[in-house]
Amino acid sequence: MDGSVRLDEVVMRFGDFTAIEKTTLEIGSGEFFSFLGPSGCGKTTLLNMISGFLTPTEGRVWIGDEAMGKVSVNRRPTAMIFQNLALFPLMTVFENIEFGLEVRGVDKRTRREASEKLLALVALEGSGPKQIGELSGGQKQRVAIARALAVEPRVLLLDEPLSALDLKLRQHMRAELKAIQRKTGITFIYITHDQGEALTMSDRVAVMSAGRIQQVADPMTLYRSPATGFVAAFVGENNRLETRVIEREGQRVRLDAGNLGELAGMAGETVILGNGDRAALFLRPEHLKPIGEGDAGPRLSATIEAVHFEGAWVMLETRLEASGEKLRVQLGHEVSRQYADSLDIGQRMTFGYDPADAVVLPDDGSPVLDEDTGEMVETEQRAMPDGGSHA
Repeated sequence: MDGSVRLDEVVMRFGDFTAIEKTTLEIGSGEFFSFLGPSGCGKTTLLNMISGFLTPTEGRVWIGDEAMGKVSVNRRPTAMIFQNLALFPLMTVFENIEFGLEVRGVDKRTRREASEKLLALVALEGSGPKQIGELSGGQKQRVAIARALAVEPRVLLLDEPLSALDLKLRQHMRAELKAIQRKTGITFIYITHDQGEALTMSDRVAVMSAGRIQQVADPMTLYRSPATGFVAAFVGENNRLETRVIEREGQRVRLDAGNLGELAGMAGETVILGNGDRAALFLRPEHLKPIGEGDAGPRLSATIEAVHFEGAWVMLETRLEASGEKLRVQLGHEVSRQYADSLDIGQRMTFGYDPADAVVLPDDGSPVLDEDTGEMVETEQRAMPDGGSHA
């Protein structure tokens, strides 16, 4: 059955407020697709338009080859798993799973056969007679999945269903959800603000900000080739340096970083940058490495302010000497052992990187990560560091 979903120029307004700007998007049948973005970006609004809880102000929602405009919530080929799961606490596991089938008039024997098959699918064989209160958090998640699958939806909608679980259980349930999706072949549309969830489970991800989709791509492309400054800053960790373009040769871009000197990075073929244009250089912490005096390539000298041991790697919080900006550096196990005697607070180190690993994008004033709150915040374009002369 066709579980594809198409948003055809949909807009959602609440009075004078536009929650979703004009959006067109196609989600393939059987795809695990995620909407990723900060709170308030509009991702749950999109989910509610697909499910029928909201009617678009403009545009249409299609599932398969059928427009959903006149199809009520209970008649759409969708099922939803909410953040709070919405399980019935006074019903058994069997009764919870079978509820939707009972409403549809399915006989008791068929309901029980279906619920037993679904319990086997979610690895909860023998749990049918239990009360909901007897289950762990992860088991409740599985019951919610089984109940949603019982009505045989073509599209399963999941609104941050793992947010209430602890880290270890969330990581386990990511693998469980992906395995269930592969077994069933049902289209999963997942809402999250957790990058790890989106990148780990999804075939493709749409990154959203302020009611707009910034980029749609597979997880590796999002991480390695972000299309906008917002995506670069939001997906994974990134150091952002403000620069001006000196010269562009193909995808390689030479940059004037003011007091930091000349740096370099790579711009995508579709990125428009001319000589003298403002540009943002994005450097992921894991791509920075300590270098010596004789090493060639871009150089960034910084002073260590904090050292965080995180098991498989060490994260350094440093401050660039030339500009006073913060720079995060992630050192793998072998490198951190090699430089163990130098990783002290107050120690000066010089870091280099391969320009092929650095992303250059127009400095478009995209939101950046606030160092104090950890939240994405809107910023006006700031003046680049003093000392720029190449442009």
